[in-house]
Amino acid sequence: MATSTRISGRPGPGVLLTGVTTLLILLGGLLTAAGPANARESGLLDVTCTPPSSASVTYNPPLSDTPQVSTASLSWQLGPCVSTSVPGLTSGTHSAVNPPRERTCLELLNTAAETRTVTWNTGATSTLSLNRTTTVAGAVLVVTFTGTVTSGLFAGDTVVATQTGPATDILLCTLGLGTVSGVYSAMVMEITSV
Repeated sequence: MATSTRISGRPGPGVLLTGVTTLLILLGGLLTAAGPANARESGLLDVTCTPPSSASVTYNPPLSDTPQVSTASLSWQLGPCVSTSVPGLTSGTHSAVNPPRERTCLELLNTAAETRTVTWNTGATSTLSLNRTTTVAGAVLVVTFTGTVTSGLFAGDTVVATQTGPATDILLCTLGLGTVSGVYSAMVMEITSV
C-alpha cells in the first residue's frame, strides 16, 4: 500500500521562530540607530493653532477699486495653540499698522511677500518670512501663507497658515459696486521643524 505525504503550505515552528527573531533584531537596530526622541526632530509639528484663532485687517479709509491713500491695521489672535516642544505655549498675537500708501481692493487678491512677528504667551517671539497667495472659491476668500521662521523661537522651521473668510465685499469692490473697510478670517497655523 502506497503512503502519501501531505505537504502543508504552513512553515514549521522553527521557521516561524527564526522569522520573528530576525524581525525583532531589525526593529531593535532601527530604534538604536534613531537614537532618543528629540523635540526638534525633522518634520515634527512644533506648534498648531486652530480656530477660534483669527486674522483681521482694517482699512482707513475703506478700499475701493480706485487707488487712494489708506492705512492698513493688521491683527492675528492665535489660540488655542498646542506645542509639542514648548508645552506652556498656548496662544500668540501679531499686530502692525502699515503706513499709509495708495491701495485698491484689487491688491487683496494679489500674491505678496510679508514679514510677521508673533509674540507668544510665554514672552518669546517668532519672526516669520512669508509668501501670501489668495484664492476665491464662490464667496469664500482663502489666504495661504507659506514660509519660514527666520528668527526667534522655532527659527528654521517651516510655516503654513491659512485664513478663510467671506469674499463678498472684495468681489463687489473689484466690480466697482462697493468698498472694503476690513476683512475678518478664521485661521489655522502650523509651524513644523525641517
